[in-house]
Amino acid sequence: MKTNPKNFSFAKLTCNLFGHKLEVSKNVTSHIHEYKCSKCGIEMTDTADGFLTRLTPKFKETNDYIAKIYKKRRLRQTKLANAS
Repeated sequence: MKTNPKNFSFAKLTCNLFGHKLEVSKNVTSHIHEYKCSKCGIEMTDTADGFLTRLTPKFKETNDYIAKIYKKRRLRQTKLANAS
């Protein structure tokens, strides 16, 4: 396996050995979150299966769209609750 010396990082090495230290960076909804490793900076998100995966531009776009829908729905629910 070839390694590129320019891409070597001790943070990535420690994450490979001991695992990532993920912190929530964004709450998309109450059950979907975006995470960021505080050591190496890798970004991850929840999937529909309930697993974590890398945050690709496609997942980021999907999460933004879901957050927009979720925000509209919550706003509508609060308006209906206040009207009653």
